Amino acid sequence: MPEALYDLSGKKVYVAGHRGMVGAAITRRLASEDCTVLTATRAELDLTRQSDVESWMEKNRPDAVFLAAAKVGGILANDTYPADFLYENMILEANIINAAHKAGVEKLMFLGSSCIYPKFAEQPIVEESLLTGSLEPTNEWYAIAKIAGIKLCQAFRRQHGTDFISAMPTNLYGPGDNFDLKSSHVMPALIRKAHEAKVNGQAEITVWGTGTPRREFLHVDDCADACVHLMKNYSAETHVNVGSGEDVTILELTQLVCDVVGFKGSIAHDLSKPDGTPRKLMSAEKLRALGWKPSIALRDGVANAYAAFLKGEFTERSRESAA
Repeated sequence: MPEALYDLSGKKVYVAGHRGMVGAAITRRLASEDCTVLTATRAELDLTRQSDVESWMEKNRPDAVFLAAAKVGGILANDTYPADFLYENMILEANIINAAHKAGVEKLMFLGSSCIYPKFAEQPIVEESLLTGSLEPTNEWYAIAKIAGIKLCQAFRRQHGTDFISAMPTNLYGPGDNFDLKSSHVMPALIRKAHEAKVNGQAEITVWGTGTPRREFLHVDDCADACVHLMKNYSAETHVNVGSGEDVTILELTQLVCDVVGFKGSIAHDLSKPDGTPRKLMSAEKLRALGWKPSIALRDGVANAYAAFLKGEFTERSRESAA
């Protein structure tokens, strides 16, 4: 295997957002690297306060940074609190990126979201689709903040020569996910619905719409592995999609979840609810060309996520991984 561009051995690596689903997975993944992982809880460090972030960075002097911290929520949360999502995400990412530069951080990875792409982007979505069309209105506040983070990393590369890169994960799931039915994403919602239907002896579960839309999913531990791979092997302005490169219909996903959970009832469709975008699949070509591919099959990943749910390894609020 070719030598890595950036060697993590002996480095101090700060994971911003280590209590969130993605940050926790990156922290787990870094345990197998010969590096020292630095973390700070929200009580220890308020990422929205510039002076505090600069002081912490100056004192701890990390060599590398994974910026996984974010205020995250579903469509309802985004629509209800647009100012919070735009302001808090922009301020914390700006604070960390600027402070990292000031403290001489060698390498930084900013993590975004697939919602950065235009609502009607051509499928599969390539990295070059960024800023070529209008965003999905229900989560544009969060998307704009994430786009700003990508552009800030690019700007620091151009002006200061910093090795700051960006990665855009697809729909993630796994331990630490949000299983609150009012604010969760489709995968954890289906797992909880199927589990409760099984426990309560229900004859059926109901899913929104026709079940025909196609969606892509990636286990969070695969995402963490891809991020570490990129940190070690990638250095360029363009952000990189992090996904499985495959998609399934919502109905197929529901059937798989029911099978894994052990729910034997039927699946009903609430046609009064919207389907959403017909398809959302990100191109995985750039990531594959860099020598990485996922190792966790969808069925195995769902089983792992369900086991985590049964153990109580989840949150019942909108995911906030700022600490």
